[in-house]
Amino acid sequence: MLTPDLLTFADGTPVRTPDDWRRRRAELAAAILPLEYGGMPPAPAATRWELVSTSWDPRIAPPGVRYLSGNVRVEGGAAPFSFAMKVWLPAEPKDKAPCPCVLTGDDCWWWQTTDMVNEALRRGFAVAAFNRCECARDIFGPRDDSKPEQRAEGVYPLFPGRYGAVAAWAWGCHRAVDALLQIPEIDPARIAVTGHSRGGKTALLAAATDERIALCGDNQSGCCGCSAAKVVGAGGETLKSISKDWGQWFGPELASYADRPDELPFDQHFLCAMVAPRSLRVNIGLGDLWSNPLGAWEVHKAAREAWRLLGAESALAIAFREGPHRYWADDWSRFLDFCAWRLAGGLRPLDIDRRPDWATA
Repeated sequence: MLTPDLLTFADGTPVRTPDDWRRRRAELAAAILPLEYGGMPPAPAATRWELVSTSWDPRIAPPGVRYLSGNVRVEGGAAPFSFAMKVWLPAEPKDKAPCPCVLTGDDCWWWQTTDMVNEALRRGFAVAAFNRCECARDIFGPRDDSKPEQRAEGVYPLFPGRYGAVAAWAWGCHRAVDALLQIPEIDPARIAVTGHSRGGKTALLAAATDERIALCGDNQSGCCGCSAAKVVGAGGETLKSISKDWGQWFGPELASYADRPDELPFDQHFLCAMVAPRSLRVNIGLGDLWSNPLGAWEVHKAAREAWRLLGAESALAIAFREGPHRYWADDWSRFLDFCAWRLAGGLRPLDIDRRPDWATA
């Protein structure tokens, strides 16, 4: 069992009610966000969606699709800042009701291919994409604050702080949500975020720290994402490995626990549980040992106690499939099934809680 227990306050008293959970959730955030992620950049004074173009996107097939290209402009920081975002809107429904939207920061890698975007549009979803690396560079190696050039771009000059790149990327997701709320065709109550690998880390942190996000689809985010630091299966990435290779993603103190992860005052069930009672679906490839499938299962088991307390167990799902570290079209289709069930009604996910041989109830 992962420690500390979600349903016990820091003073040892039990968490019994939804009101208790709100206070416990604040404790979880205070434990994990400063140490693991270096905190979060503050919300700006204002965010403005600036539409640049509505030209036709020749890659997108469904008739009637509308394409918006623009900038998300952030106001109130120490320096001007904006990043580009593109939005595809499905053909306008007969009742002209606003539609659910899937948001991703993976435009730097384009995991969501044209065919995948087309599928979402055919199902009635809007899709929005931005390049999270405009918010913070993706730098290989340990965190080294003696090199100011590593934090000279993106959000860092706007809001100086101790936060790492994952927090900056998640902040970018929040500003993208700000912008989506300014597009009348988007339903503000049905915004989902998704991402793969480090993009999954980003989506999960964004959903955990912004209750406007109704659903999170985490695809193989692994260490410091959906998988445990204290339970690592054979071949899994460790806290020591990720601190050495990708320390810039995290807060400056996290690396001090690299050789003693069991002493962390949290594990990733804290972060996942902060999404409750909203919807969370984690997808794991059993061939992707580096993403630590065993640790993801342990986090899922521990975190679901929060959804049980809140009477929202159906909002939490985990899927295990064969195969490597990828965001495949079938992963996307099953994610959209879950979105359709949770946000639009009518469909159930195909793969809730398929337990691998080594997992126990």
